[in-house]
Amino acid sequence: MVSTSNGNYLAAENMEKEKQAQHVENNCLENQGVSASDDSSLDLLDDKENRRLNRLLDIRILPLCCWIYLLNFLDRGNIGNAKVLNEETGDDMLQRTGMTAMDYSITLTLFSLAYAVFEVPSNWIMKHYVRPSIWLGTLLACWGILTLGFAGVKNYGTVLALRLLIGVCEAGFFPGICYLITIWYRHNERSVRIALVVAFCNLAGAFGGAIAFGIGRVNGASGLQGFRWLFIIEGIITVVSALPVLVFLPDYPARAKWLSTSEKRFAEDRLKERGGGYLSNHASRKEILATFFSPRMMTHYIAYVANVVQQGSFTFFTPTIVTGLGYQSIEAQLMTVPPWVVGFVVAITLSYSADRLNMRGWHITGASLAGGTGWLVAGLLPPDAYTKRYGCLCLAAAGAFPCAPSMTNWVACNTPSLLTIPFALALHNSSAGIGQIIAQWIWKPGEAAQGYPTGNFTCAGCAYFVAILAAGLRLWYGRMNKKAIKDVRGETRIWSY
Repeated sequence: MVSTSNGNYLAAENMEKEKQAQHVENNCLENQGVSASDDSSLDLLDDKENRRLNRLLDIRILPLCCWIYLLNFLDRGNIGNAKVLNEETGDDMLQRTGMTAMDYSITLTLFSLAYAVFEVPSNWIMKHYVRPSIWLGTLLACWGILTLGFAGVKNYGTVLALRLLIGVCEAGFFPGICYLITIWYRHNERSVRIALVVAFCNLAGAFGGAIAFGIGRVNGASGLQGFRWLFIIEGIITVVSALPVLVFLPDYPARAKWLSTSEKRFAEDRLKERGGGYLSNHASRKEILATFFSPRMMTHYIAYVANVVQQGSFTFFTPTIVTGLGYQSIEAQLMTVPPWVVGFVVAITLSYSADRLNMRGWHITGASLAGGTGWLVAGLLPPDAYTKRYGCLCLAAAGAFPCAPSMTNWVACNTPSLLTIPFALALHNSSAGIGQIIAQWIWKPGEAAQGYPTGNFTCAGCAYFVAILAAGLRLWYGRMNKKAIKDVRGETRIWSY
C-alpha cells in the first residue's frame, strides 16, 4: 500500500515532468517560428476550418507546382517531338546529329536510368538538408540551362551527355512535389492535388504538340532548325520560372508567414492521425528495409512500373505513333493533342472520386482495364484502320495517366512507417525509370507498317497487370484493417483502400 506522502511526492514529480515536457515543446515551436504564448487553437475535425485552410494552400501551392511540373514534362518529352519534327526536309534532330533509331533509344534509356538512380538521394537531401523551395528551384534552373544546350547539339555524344544530366536534375522533381503535398495536406486530400499536378503533364503533352506544330512552320529561321528553336524556347521559359519557385513556394507550415500561429499549429496537428507533415526524425533500419523490400510495398512499386510503361509510351513515342497513323510529321504534332486532353479530364475526375470515396484500388483497377482494352484493340485492328486506332489511343490515354495520382497517394498513405513517406514516394517514382526504359524498346521502327504490334500488346499486358495488382492490394488492405494490423513502429494505423 502506497502512503499518502508517497502519492503526493509522485504527483508532484509527474507535474514537474509535464512542465519540463511543455517547456521543451514550446522551445521547439519557437525555433520553428511558432509562438508558444498563443494558446488559441482550432478544432482539428472542423470541416469548415479544414476547407478554409485548404483553399489557402491551394492558392499558394498548386498553381506553382502545376506550372513547374508542366515545364518538367515539356522538357522531358520535347525530345520525342524533336525526333520527327521536319523530318521530310531532313531537319529533324536525328538526321542533323547523325543519330540512328538505336542511338535515340539508348539516349532515352540512360535518361530513365538516371531517374531511377537519383530519386531517392534527391528526396533524402530535401527531407534532411535543403528546403523544398531551394531544392526544387535549383533543379528547375539546372535542367532549364541543359535544355538550352540542346540548341547547339551537332553529334550523338553531346545529345547523350546532355540528356543524361537532365535526367539527374529532373529525377527528384516529381517525388519532391509529392512529398511537399504530404507536408501540407491530409491523406484524403492528396490524390486530387497530385492529380492536378500530374494532369498538367497531360497538358504538357498537348502544349508540346501544339508548340512543336507551330515551331515546325518556322524551320530555318535565323539559320536554325525547328527542333533547335523548340529547345531554346522551352529552355528559356524553364530557367525564368526558377525564380518564383525560390521566392514563393511554401516550405513547411512553421515557416509560413501568411498563416497565423493557431493556423500553423492546426496545419501541423491535423496531419498526425494518418501520416504526413514534416518529420525531421531519422527512420530506423527496420523501417527503411520494410519500405524498400516488404512484399506489400514491392507490389506497389511493380504495379507502378507496369503503369509507367504506358505513360512512357505516350511521353516519348506519341508523335511516332501518330505518324504511323498516316499523318505527316508536322500534322502529327497537332494530332497528339486530343489523347493528352482526354487523359487530363479523366485524371482529375478519377482522382477526385478516388479520394472522395476512399476507393483508390477499385478506381485504378477500372481505369487500367479500360486502358488495356484500348491498347489491345489498337494492336488487333488492321494497320490502315487509322480512325479506329486513333480512337483506341484516346481510350488508352484514359487508362494510363489517370492511375498515376491515386497510385502515388496510395503508397504514401500506406508506408510501413510515417517516417519513410519521402523514401516510399521516391522509390515509387524510381519505378518510373524502369517503366520508361521498357517503353523505349517496345516501339520498334521496323514495325511501323504493321501498326507497332509489340508496343500495343506490351502496353495492353501491362495495363491488365496493373488492374490485377491493384485489386489484390485493395483486398489486402481490407484484410489488414479487419485484423487491425499495426505498422513497423507498432503504431495503430487505418490502411487506405
